[in-house]
Amino acid sequence: MINLANKIKIYLGRTPDFLKEVILQNNGGEDYIKEWNATDKPKPTDEQLDALSSQAETLEKNAIAVANRQKEYGTPQEMIEYITENGLEAWQSKVSEIKLKYKKILKFYLKKKKFME
Repeated sequence: MINLANKIKIYLGRTPDFLKEVILQNNGGEDYIKEWNATDKPKPTDEQLDALSSQAETLEKNAIAVANRQKEYGTPQEMIEYITENGLEAWQSKVSEIKLKYKKILKFYLKKKKFME
């Protein structure tokens, strides 16, 4: 199931404060918007949010890819150690391999602003 928070991020074109602007709740079923305090756009309908499902799915899959990449890159200390022992070109090659292994899906833009990389 596509995360409601990601649909809202796409709808707004930004990440809202989920503690103040948009409060989500789940009472044992599906997530829903308990409170909408965002002032830049009106509260979306279920239909408007459902129309964003494929973009929200892309956002979720890309977040997983980024998390997997970061895990394989290692800590900053491990990165520096790798570069020191193997050289910068070897590190750049390793990064390229990791990016190929954990590819992001397509990029998309909202309101002519870069939303995802």
